[in-house]
Amino acid sequence: MPGRFCAQPDGQGAPAVLYEKRDNIAWVTLNRPERLNAYNVEMRDELFEILSAIYDDPEVRAMVLAGAGSSFSTGGDVTEFGQAPSPTAARWIRFRRDVWGRLRNLPVPTIAAAHGFTVGGGMEMVLLCDVAVAATDTRFCLPETGLGMIPGVAGTQTAARRLPFGWALDLCITGRWLDARQALALGLVAQVVTPDALNRTAHRWAVRLSRLPREHVAIAKLAVWEGLNGTLAAGLELERRLANRIALMRISQPGGS
Repeated sequence: MPGRFCAQPDGQGAPAVLYEKRDNIAWVTLNRPERLNAYNVEMRDELFEILSAIYDDPEVRAMVLAGAGSSFSTGGDVTEFGQAPSPTAARWIRFRRDVWGRLRNLPVPTIAAAHGFTVGGGMEMVLLCDVAVAATDTRFCLPETGLGMIPGVAGTQTAARRLPFGWALDLCITGRWLDARQALALGLVAQVVTPDALNRTAHRWAVRLSRLPREHVAIAKLAVWEGLNGTLAAGLELERRLANRIALMRISQPGGS
């Protein structure tokens, strides 16, 4: 799908994340194919800036998150592990820019287009998107616990909310591999297609979802995510308040009733 990428590198070489607006759809492409799109500080910073631009751009009505090269993403770049001057500095760098919170809270539908290795933080990025489409060659895994860590890109929380609880626990602890068909059966992805059809399929999803009112999408996402943080009664009360907000928005619009 041809188009011009808007992002420009700050230094030498290509940018770590490519960003393009195709009409009212934002295409965000992880762009370290030589490292299987493992994310480093540069990629994290660029991704935060791009997601923030999408958040603030009322023209954007949907977003596709994809990966360049042979894989979607293999998670954190292990060559950067331990390079921070101290654990305190590492935490400050991480929380200064809440990339993953920004991705989850985007007020537009988000579609992940996964292919190849979608591992660790790569799988967790898919879990943070609203809808995922996978190529038949996609392989999912959360290996962090076996490496002396835990899934740290919200994986322990999103897996338990997006997947059957037993499977979420299994995947977070065992590092079990899933192929695309298993991911479809579990509800991790909504559709499996051939690799050459992946971008076209993700684009069709984005076009269809982009027709929804941006404000209504944002409120629906808020209701679903925040409703999981309390009791059913609290969730129903939240739903009622948000439904009333939409009703008032419609009344205040010209021609509303």
